[in-house]
Amino acid sequence: MNAGAGERVLYGCMGLGGSWEPEPYGPGEIDTAEAAIAAALDIGITAFDHADIYRGGKSEAVFGEVLARTPGLRERITLQTKCGIRRADGDRPGLYDLRGETILRRVEESLTRLRTDVLDVLLLHRPDPLADPDEIAAALTSLHRQGLVRHFGVSNMGAPQIARLQARLDVPLVANQLEMSLHSRDWVEAGVLLNTPHSTGNGFPFGTLEHCRDHGIRLQAWGALAQGRFTGLQQTPAEQATAVLLADLARRKGTTPESVLLWWLTRHPAAIAPVIGTVNPERIRACRDAATREPDLTHEEWYELWTTARGVHLP
Repeated sequence: MNAGAGERVLYGCMGLGGSWEPEPYGPGEIDTAEAAIAAALDIGITAFDHADIYRGGKSEAVFGEVLARTPGLRERITLQTKCGIRRADGDRPGLYDLRGETILRRVEESLTRLRTDVLDVLLLHRPDPLADPDEIAAALTSLHRQGLVRHFGVSNMGAPQIARLQARLDVPLVANQLEMSLHSRDWVEAGVLLNTPHSTGNGFPFGTLEHCRDHGIRLQAWGALAQGRFTGLQQTPAEQATAVLLADLARRKGTTPESVLLWWLTRHPAAIAPVIGTVNPERIRACRDAATREPDLTHEEWYELWTTARGVHLP
């Protein structure tokens, strides 16, 4: 498979594998993963996003179990995982680790759990301030030359960090995965609130969207369904108003609120690919139109959703 450049929506596998505790997974967790994967495939999603830390590795492992019991599935999908985070363990604090030897070891472990010989995409999960970019590049180059990873990208990185790494690589970085949704709006507001008092507190690295667009780096949006704030339980008046608006738009366009919510991301010209993470097959299928149709939102409807979610007018 390719790097998933044409995917409208990716399925995020963090919810697979049971609990975050160290107890082993069982048949129930495998069945849950199989049902979620089947629902994703049913609506046209063929790109699956993992990370080595999800459920302590169990998310990758149960996915590998499903691959093993489903002949031909691996050839039909794009398989992506991430490395670079080490969770807290006993007295050891959580940290980021992008040392070259760590990257190589984590990829080997992911390949084993996923029961595959090659990853379509490997993302560096978070920046490691102590990492040497030349060492990172050497590790990625080695993985590519060995045929263990086809494509590379990053996650939670800004334009200067991406450019610094790309300058040391012969292969292009193809993706940058960031938190992006109608709730987490810093990515869009950074570009319009500049030079206003409203920019205070916006931590999004300015220019990152533009850099990715100019260099063919696909933006992937984690948290795209906003943890159900607009399609499940609302906690604020703005969220309640947005849920009402989403439901009205969905009714008028013959689709679901989930699809309209994802359309708000895919309508942006940066070619954003949402990552949905629910394990509920019904909610996965509610995203069908976002995975298969062009976003059906006018200029005015897009802005209405934005301003309603903000709860205040644009400056």
